[in-house]
Amino acid sequence: MSLYSYLLISIIIFTIGVYGIITQRSGIKILMCIELLLNSANLNLVAFSSYYDNAAGQVFAIFSIAIAAAEAAIGFAILVALFRLRDTINLDNINILRW
Repeated sequence: MSLYSYLLISIIIFTIGVYGIITQRSGIKILMCIELLLNSANLNLVAFSSYYDNAAGQVFAIFSIAIAAAEAAIGFAILVALFRLRDTINLDNINILRW
């Protein structure tokens, strides 16, 4: 596959992630859409790294995956705690931090 194909796939994944964040109200779905955004960025990093024959992009992609895993673990823990408290993960119904 050419670099253009990877970039096209990355744009499609990024667009799906942005659309999901804008339209969804469920906390889990929003976390999944954030993962799509990060994975599209990682795909770009690896594609450019391979194209320019430089390993720096791949190393940064691994670092980004580790950060994304930590973000997902903390996000899911917060959502589980909110679900136990409110019996919902719909972000419109969760107003703990609002005045």
